[in-house]
Amino acid sequence: MIIEEDVRKKFAGLNLAVAIVNNVQIKKTDNETQNVLNDFCEQIRFDINVDELKNDEIIKAYRNFFWSIKIDPTKMRPAAEALIRRIVNGKNIPFINNVVDAYNKVSVETKITLGVYDKGVITGELTVRFAKQGEKFLGIGMDAPIELTGNELVLADKEKIISIYPYRDSNVTKVSDKTKNLIIVAYGVPGISLADLEKAVKKVEQEIRKCTDCELSEIEVVE
Repeated sequence: MIIEEDVRKKFAGLNLAVAIVNNVQIKKTDNETQNVLNDFCEQIRFDINVDELKNDEIIKAYRNFFWSIKIDPTKMRPAAEALIRRIVNGKNIPFINNVVDAYNKVSVETKITLGVYDKGVITGELTVRFAKQGEKFLGIGMDAPIELTGNELVLADKEKIISIYPYRDSNVTKVSDKTKNLIIVAYGVPGISLADLEKAVKKVEQEIRKCTDCELSEIEVVE
């Protein structure tokens, strides 16, 4: 993975951590996992005061970054904050599959924005860059592609955009029941340490390992 030079110049201190995990078996969320996640959500409601969430240093870093890319973080929440608020407001983590459940749980625990992608549909190296005007992007849950302005920061492979950095993932690379190998990305912004990002991707791999055999092939930090 590389970060293009114009991105480095505009966002000094923007880092990522990346892990590759191979030979996973994707499974629908079973009853035991649902119970574990429900108990986890109950504990989060006990531990977190939502009114104090904005004062957390990691949450503040993401919020400040959103302002810098002209996104109002009180309307479009950073991913981890959105999940935490969902839980505190009485809803549980959505049950998707073992891999998505794992990284959602870790995102709540660490407050780090995470993405997990199907490595089998990614072509070439990943690059953090600015979008090209007119590029199309279809995010998970979107009914139709949107046309980008060229101001958006994106993570892209050789052929397509993987995510709009750091808050919306592509439908093309989402984890499905056909996925065998994963790329896990911890999205950093200025003010978040490489150690926190690396810890987050390791925790995702550990959570995945609880529910399926897998092989961690490498972890890379990108700064």
